Amino acid sequence: MQDGGPLFLVRADGRRESLDVDRWKAGADADDETLLARCAGPTLDIGCGPGRLAAALVRRGVPALGIDVAPAAVRLTAAAGAAVLRRSVFDPLPGEGRWSAALLADGNIGIGGDPGALLDRVRELLCPGGVLLVETDAADPGAHERFAARVEDAQGRRGAPFRWARVGTRALAGLAGARAFTPHAAWRTEGRAFAALVRCG
Repeated sequence: MQDGGPLFLVRADGRRESLDVDRWKAGADADDETLLARCAGPTLDIGCGPGRLAAALVRRGVPALGIDVAPAAVRLTAAAGAAVLRRSVFDPLPGEGRWSAALLADGNIGIGGDPGALLDRVRELLCPGGVLLVETDAADPGAHERFAARVEDAQGRRGAPFRWARVGTRALAGLAGARAFTPHAAWRTEGRAFAALVRCG
């Protein structure tokens, strides 16, 4: 696919949505700060992309590690000054059970296409009382969809298919309770929605 151009998430049924690549590649913005302010200790940035959040945490003195399966994302995160590993969240990771916070920003609650399984895995990574900070679907608080998709560039070139999901804040709260998380807070900014879940026990 083309580097530097627009990218789209294309579902198997043909529906497509634009991916906010420019925002991901920029520095952390005011909306992101509402997440970062809640990261008081060692933080795992899951699906870190170009690393804007992990790098912002490092600059403020908060230990952070980014993980991503894309080699380009790993290179960009390292260049931004943050520690990073090329790993899936479902791979063995350092500090399992000891992370104070975990980030699932930019819709990354969709990773793997099974939000319940992802919550179970993040619970294993967090310490008791640790916080999971999630960017949820801003358009529909009740959204809970699982689907196959590909990333496509402006020329129609597509990457490999993968499983993805979209989850709204209300739906996330329902999933959380069955997986030993307590919904702690939910908030909105201009065009974005977020939630904080606390690991029980």
